[in-house]
Amino acid sequence: MYVLDVAAPSGGDPAAVVDALRDRFADEGAVAVVRRDPTLGDADGAHTTVRLGGGRRRTTADSRASLTAVLDDLARDHDFALTVGFADAALPRLAVGDASVADPLARVTEAATLDPDSVLAALRETEPHESLSSLVAAAKRSADERFAGAIATFTGRVRAQENADDAPTEALSFETYAEVAAARLDDIRAALEAREGVHDVLLHHRTGRIEASEDIVFVVVLAGHRREAFRAVEDGIDRLKDEVPIFKKEVTIDEEFWRHERDA
Repeated sequence: MYVLDVAAPSGGDPAAVVDALRDRFADEGAVAVVRRDPTLGDADGAHTTVRLGGGRRRTTADSRASLTAVLDDLARDHDFALTVGFADAALPRLAVGDASVADPLARVTEAATLDPDSVLAALRETEPHESLSSLVAAAKRSADERFAGAIATFTGRVRAQENADDAPTEALSFETYAEVAAARLDDIRAALEAREGVHDVLLHHRTGRIEASEDIVFVVVLAGHRREAFRAVEDGIDRLKDEVPIFKKEVTIDEEFWRHERDA
């Protein structure tokens, strides 16, 4: 699922831009619009308006839901999400008017001058938002799903502390050579799917800053039986860590450092 934050100037409402993007994106797939509830102050939460297609929409409100949790849930069955009011979120961002945005994906003066096609093309070049639930849902849509009796998964997350005496980790930051990483992931996937009884393999590693206790990497295997599934999951994460060029910066309360330099 591709996610785009739409940022307006202070006091402005980008509703017209959001509506135009939503209508264009709906031609390509299912679209959700996630709006921050302004009554929440600094609390984390969102109103979620989901376009279901055919003119239908569903609106829910949950002041307890974090943006990450909302996006993780939507990624199961949506192709796009537009967010409004989440200036601190690390997302591709469209700046409307004179909105103060560092390095926006695109900038537009107003809805009348918006080119939704160019925004869509730029958005497709960004990293999609995946979650464990979205990858499991994709595995269940596999053409070989009827032959599968098992789905095994692995989720790697940001460990806050190695032990009680360890300096707490606030976040990890990941960078990669995107084209090389994608090619290596494809090679690993193909090798695992060539095994007897393994029908579908999905691998995803998030990049950018990831906070303590948040998810980093996922491996999902659809297989005929549990043993093939478990073995492929273990080999998949081991090969991903060994073969895919992903570089990790650790941010603790005391310092920041690149893990590969510390381990050298």
